[in-house]
Amino acid sequence: MAIEIKAPAFPESVADGEVATWHKAEGDTVERDELLVEIETDKVVMEVVAPESGVIAKIAAVEGETIASEALLALLEPGAAKKAPVSSAEASSAPAASSADASGDDLPMGPAVRALVEEHNLDPATIKGSGKGGRITKEDVLAHLEAQPSSAPANASAAGVVPTAAPAGLPVTAGPSSERVEKRVPMTRMRARIAERLLDATQQTAMLTTFNEVNMAPLMKLRSQYKDQFEKTHNGTRLGFMGFFVKACCEALKRFPEVNASIDGNDVVYHGYQDIGVAVSTKDGLVVPVLRDADFMSIADVEAAIRDLGLKARDKKLTIEEMSGGTFTVSNGGVFGSLLSTPILNPPQTGILGMHTIQDRPVAINGEVVIQPMMYLALSYDHRLIDGKTAVQFLVTVKGLIEDPARILLQL
Repeated sequence: MAIEIKAPAFPESVADGEVATWHKAEGDTVERDELLVEIETDKVVMEVVAPESGVIAKIAAVEGETIASEALLALLEPGAAKKAPVSSAEASSAPAASSADASGDDLPMGPAVRALVEEHNLDPATIKGSGKGGRITKEDVLAHLEAQPSSAPANASAAGVVPTAAPAGLPVTAGPSSERVEKRVPMTRMRARIAERLLDATQQTAMLTTFNEVNMAPLMKLRSQYKDQFEKTHNGTRLGFMGFFVKACCEALKRFPEVNASIDGNDVVYHGYQDIGVAVSTKDGLVVPVLRDADFMSIADVEAAIRDLGLKARDKKLTIEEMSGGTFTVSNGGVFGSLLSTPILNPPQTGILGMHTIQDRPVAINGEVVIQPMMYLALSYDHRLIDGKTAVQFLVTVKGLIEDPARILLQL
């Protein structure tokens, strides 16, 4: 009896999903817990695995199709695949079949990928498949298309362009390309949702940003002094700056509860806990996993959690629960070299802290100009709820705690 393979149950915050990539085709043999298909929602990519070993009897939802929660994806015939005996006539025709496979007609690929290949009149045999068993994915086709323009000059004569010889003694220069290449690809659901939320944040909030700068010398000295001992004591967890900034934000949020609040209609919801979202960049876009009850976490706990969430984000293993909620967000654009920016709010949150790159700059200390490692901090906030005075005081509090990190540990 065939087993129905269904999409995961989506939470209330996710309306539907899209079948992103099938890693198996109809008739393929699968093992228990082997990856079958990826479902892309506006928040995460979900993986659906085989509940039993068997053969894919039918695929009910093709790549690119929009599906609802727990929709039917495929039918699985349980049990091992049974191969039919090969007759002598079939055996003698095996070389011919092999040559047909080499032509690319029978290379494993999903319907959406095959349509993309046919749209661009590509030979599948020239595309290197990165999927399981050499399966060609949409990313493989796009990468192949990107690589094509670089080979255009080599094929100029084949396209009817005949190079002319330069006069003796003059350098040969390449003229402008006659082909202006463009590529159009559909926006992923996650990218589209990110765009929608960012647009909503700018249009539906009274967003304002205040700036300050922090002297990182004390924190860098503390880190340099204890980083090796910290890593040994905490099972390989490295001592970074994020742990201190998250803890400093938790303390500042306790002192200024408006920054930790959210607006719900005509009501203000004050949160009695600090769930800190940490912005993580992935190739699919920015995601914000949440550290639950960060005020009760140690610096080692924060650093370990951020590392684990970052690895999950890279491998597309984040769950919707790990990305839901959050009362405040910390974004570190400094890891990419950003000197100054205005971070955008993550509604319904009313505040987000932007960290930036550390740069040596001359500053005045006790009447003398000295070179110090400085970082610009930016706090974007919803002016509907947070007054400028409160925002400035919040940022000054974070600055004071970072410049005297012992106060974070002593909660002063």
